[in-house]
Amino acid sequence: MPEIDIVLVEPLYDGNVGFAARVMKNFGFTRLVLINPCKLGEEAKGRASHAQDVLKSADVCTIEDVFARSNIVIATTGEVSKSVCHAMRMPFYSPKELRERIKDVDGRISILFGRENWGLNNEEVKRSDIICTIPTHEMYPILNLSHAVGVVCYELANLPLPEIRLAPPQDMEYLYRHIDRYLDEIHHPDFKRENTMVLLRRVLGRCNLTIREMSTLHGLLRRSEWHIDPALLDRDRTGTGNLTEFREDEEKR
Repeated sequence: MPEIDIVLVEPLYDGNVGFAARVMKNFGFTRLVLINPCKLGEEAKGRASHAQDVLKSADVCTIEDVFARSNIVIATTGEVSKSVCHAMRMPFYSPKELRERIKDVDGRISILFGRENWGLNNEEVKRSDIICTIPTHEMYPILNLSHAVGVVCYELANLPLPEIRLAPPQDMEYLYRHIDRYLDEIHHPDFKRENTMVLLRRVLGRCNLTIREMSTLHGLLRRSEWHIDPALLDRDRTGTGNLTEFREDEEKR
């Protein structure tokens, strides 16, 4: 199965962290990640019950670390967009649908769960590849943090062995930067830029790109750039090593 990290972003109550560790272990998950957590005391240990190992081995890091090392980042949110014109929280998937999207992935997947009082912020959602929401009744739609973790873990338990090795997260960032640079070259309107990049991240994020697929997209962008500015053809005459060349270009910037 994929390497799945359950990431609690700035949890406020140590009891919830303990409960989350417990329900993770109930369904076979052990990779707990904490971003700027509250102080973990006796309540966290008590609520974790027989999942002390999950709690003790929790990785405390930054949100930047999570995005840098993850092949796919999934944002869980109770607030979803009502229109495709608002791309930040669209399209969204239920945990059951999420299982189908990631079951064949060979890579590191981080699932973000937001703060108890106001969830994930817009920047965290915007940078994520996939949006997941748990269908709840409109009478009381807000779930406790550990309950949300439990629902997602239940749906993702016992995933089959992976078949697809994804492109590394750093290389995906190179691709997004290449696309962003390409939008400059085609004079894409500035007021549309942010929404366009969010939409493209959503599309490519749920495609589970392999290294070969990602390299092919770099190549298509390069070939298009040659037609826009023929002088670039001399620089990239062979048309090979697109990803390597783009890395070198980025490092010079």
